[in-house]
Amino acid sequence: MREERSKGGRTKRPQTNHQSPTISVQASMWQPWLDATGLPLLPDERPVSSVRDSLYDLIPLGPREKKLINTPAFLRLQRVKQLGFVYRIWPGATHTRYEHSLGCYYLAVRALRSLLQQGENGGLYGIDTSSIQTLVVAALLHDIGHYPFSHTIEELGPPIALHEHVGRSIIENGEIATILERDYQLSPARVADFIDPPKTGLSNPDDELLSHLLSGALDIDKLDYLPRDARACNVPYGGVDVSRLLDSLRIHANVNGERRIVVTHKGVSPLHSLLHGRQEMFDNIYWHHTSRTMQVMLVRAVHDALSSGTLTAPQLVGLDDTSLLVLLAQPSMPTSSRVLAEELDLRRPYKSVLEISRLAGSLFKRLDALFWDSERRRRVGQQLTIELASVLNTEIADYEILFDIPRSEKWEMDVWITFAHPPVGMEPLMSWVEVTGLQPDDLARYELHQRRIRIVVAERLRALLLEHRDDALLPALDKVL
Repeated sequence: MREERSKGGRTKRPQTNHQSPTISVQASMWQPWLDATGLPLLPDERPVSSVRDSLYDLIPLGPREKKLINTPAFLRLQRVKQLGFVYRIWPGATHTRYEHSLGCYYLAVRALRSLLQQGENGGLYGIDTSSIQTLVVAALLHDIGHYPFSHTIEELGPPIALHEHVGRSIIENGEIATILERDYQLSPARVADFIDPPKTGLSNPDDELLSHLLSGALDIDKLDYLPRDARACNVPYGGVDVSRLLDSLRIHANVNGERRIVVTHKGVSPLHSLLHGRQEMFDNIYWHHTSRTMQVMLVRAVHDALSSGTLTAPQLVGLDDTSLLVLLAQPSMPTSSRVLAEELDLRRPYKSVLEISRLAGSLFKRLDALFWDSERRRRVGQQLTIELASVLNTEIADYEILFDIPRSEKWEMDVWITFAHPPVGMEPLMSWVEVTGLQPDDLARYELHQRRIRIVVAERLRALLLEHRDDALLPALDKVL
């Protein structure tokens, strides 16, 4: 759906010294903003095609965006499910990283247009137009490096590189790099920096400013995936007034002495919905016990294949959900990898026999520490298997008992709120904490109380271990930790 063109202006033509143009306030209102190549800065100005989307109806594409989404690297995302194994519980959750990436791109365009419409104060005037274009492209490509089943495999840690690092390699090389350089006149490394930021931050101040729209407390990534995931699962969680939140975006020239993207007071309520909607989705969808169990089964299958040398970390790059399970089922793979891959393919998840909350104190903390060391986690699991096999006088394969340890999440609230006419007692610019009274620790404490660590086992062992939970399982666990 085409939006109204704002009354701001268009970009100046590139100068002869090749400096990137900035948004000008003196241009004619009926002209589109143009980038350094002479094409519209925002692709919805002059689309050549569109994609019909379940959330946004039509997503307009310019000629360059069409090229990017038709590359093999981007098309692979059609075969990587956004929510991994969640579709095994909610059959409608078969949406992919491809759809989500298009949605993020669309929201980036909407956010930028909203800022452009604000005029000189609070809008994008004076911002490097190449930074604006870089954000649009980075939003489209931000998940290009995802492994099969989304985030699951990254829980292994080294030698598995983060998907952002993998994305950098894909963006800086091959067909995508050529399109960025030739058609956008953008540096692939600059686009990759939006997705995989250097530890020292982005060198271009405008890039640093706009990158917070892609990753941060109110980023477009969450604004797309929460409503999209909720709709696919047909659950009443994750609702956010996206339009109202985007319309409330502003750029403030002096937040602690620097420019920041802020929201007006009208954005407080939808931002609050965003934060709590995310927690509700973790409680009910992302941390669902069956989905989590299938994830740890996959992690163990991949871990054993890597440890045996039958699989290398680079081989995982470029695979999709189906091809990974097919690979793990090959005769050359370790027995554990083949068995677990078959169980996953036939939807035979392991079953929970023990659930540990933070109120378990030391036991919870010792188990939680295993998340960060996959090799130690495997060793402890093997020791637990040996101990239980001896105590219960039964044969247990070391891959039939696994730990499910969800990663602790980050809850960012580094947001500033502006008031055109602040109520008595309030200032024109205030932090989220000052306006709402909500601390980041509030959600972190809630998460800590909700997060559970589980021991999951092959179906055949469930009844036995439940029967001996207190006299065998718990003592054995305490012994091996």
